[in-house]
Amino acid sequence: MAHDDLRTFLDALAKHGQLLHVGEEVDPDVDLTAAATAAARMGDRAPALHFDRLRGFTDARVAMNVHGSWANHAIAMGLPPDTSARDQVTEFARRWADFPVPVERRADPPFLENTLTGDDVNLFQVLPLFRLNDADGGFYLDKAAVVSRDPADPEHFGKQNVGIYRLQVKGRNRLGMQPGSIHDIAGHLRHAEERGADLPVAIAVGTDPITSIVAATPMRYDDSEYEMAGALRGSPAPVATAPLTGLDVPWGTEVLLEGVIEGRVREIEGPFGEFTGHYSGGRRMAVVRIDRISYRSQPVFEHLHLGMPWTEIDYLMGPATCVPLLAALRADFPEVRAVNAMYTHGLLVIVSTAARYGGFAKAVGLRAMTTAHGLGYCKVVIVVDAEVDPFDLPQVMWALSTKVNGPDDVVNVPAMSILPLDPGADPPGISNKLLIDATTPVAPDARGRHGHPVRDSPEVGRWARRLRDGDASGDAEVRPERPARRSAECPRCGTSEPLDVASSSVPGAWDVQMCTRCWYGWRTTEPEHRTRPDAFPESLRWSAEKIDQAPVLPPLPPLRRD
Repeated sequence: MAHDDLRTFLDALAKHGQLLHVGEEVDPDVDLTAAATAAARMGDRAPALHFDRLRGFTDARVAMNVHGSWANHAIAMGLPPDTSARDQVTEFARRWADFPVPVERRADPPFLENTLTGDDVNLFQVLPLFRLNDADGGFYLDKAAVVSRDPADPEHFGKQNVGIYRLQVKGRNRLGMQPGSIHDIAGHLRHAEERGADLPVAIAVGTDPITSIVAATPMRYDDSEYEMAGALRGSPAPVATAPLTGLDVPWGTEVLLEGVIEGRVREIEGPFGEFTGHYSGGRRMAVVRIDRISYRSQPVFEHLHLGMPWTEIDYLMGPATCVPLLAALRADFPEVRAVNAMYTHGLLVIVSTAARYGGFAKAVGLRAMTTAHGLGYCKVVIVVDAEVDPFDLPQVMWALSTKVNGPDDVVNVPAMSILPLDPGADPPGISNKLLIDATTPVAPDARGRHGHPVRDSPEVGRWARRLRDGDASGDAEVRPERPARRSAECPRCGTSEPLDVASSSVPGAWDVQMCTRCWYGWRTTEPEHRTRPDAFPESLRWSAEKIDQAPVLPPLPPLRRD
């Protein structure tokens, strides 16, 4: 079932044991961030946190870590909480293909229950603001969905942007805002300032969980986040009309702030502990003036803690980054199998792909760097074979360990664009990008000896299911016995009359035969793919010539005697 607001999502989390209500009084300047940091380190089943007794506040509710685990993210998507990250990305991609789903316009949004305008506007009166990280430049809103329209095409619904941008509280009705140059709202602001105008905005604090996901998703400029939310929900996203700006906003919003980004006004903003795990410095940024606050009675203030990964933002943005990159790459290269861009919002990306010809993997990696998202991110791209699961890091490390030859497979692309928040960029916004080709070379690129990696036996899947289900007793499935087959020649090299070297303690159950030329050994009851010559790849069959010309290992060096 789709969640229409934050409160129904919190109820769903509680039903699944994924919401921890903290009933004791806590210090907002110490405990809230500490608790969110601790929750982020609890792993895939970390709970959301709900506080309603804050020292110094008479009536305040704070929700944190709402998306902060794979279990919580699954519940937001209407999936079972034990759905794996890989399966969640797969389902995300399946629903992505359902875009667009038209919105449902609803009247009487609950945020109209209370209103502040004019001199009564006071962010501190409505929101229990607190500092996220010690060196932050003040109080921030960092999980609010900011809505704006393109002044050059205001009637185009798809060009109405919904995005998450950090907002520094600078007074009772002023916010500092960072509209990054790669983000749609920066284009909206530029178009407004070219006309000598302010840019109207509506800022939704505390939304349904899918709105937060799509607001963090890199999408094409004229694609609607609300229509994508409908695809991910499986039903139309409910929207309402903001009373002051007329913008379309999430119907279930807890607190709605309306005003303008003041044209051609810039003030110092920052620093802020960012998703990169580093503080960004202070810079001159845009300023938002809030002219109206609408809010539900007893609003829930949803906040997002971010810092050294992994934190909630990595769960929130992980699948939302993988799938757009996957869709963009497949448009040009249908051979691409999967994309894992969950590491720091795609600053590192792992792509698995089949190859048409030599050099193909490098073309895929370079394309990843030049997608709409990759231009500002995708600093390191690792490309692996189609058989390598990019979400299984041991497999990726195996590919890096055995497939990469530095001079040929590591490509350094100098002076590429990157988001200014990247702490490694020098100057800010410029960075070298690194492509690592960890795929098996294919013709005409003939390098290395990678032709025959070890594969899982056909029984692995059955055993994986048994072990996962806790059934290792051996009673789950009775398989027919395989009859013993004696061979008159070696299955690998064809030498006649192999030797019998061992037998089962149960008379007649099986024998072990061994070739006297290549010393291949086999049990007479083994599967056919180990005992039939035509089951061996040609390069793994041994001829008499290969046996005679097999290289001899050099002798061991003499022991050192001190």
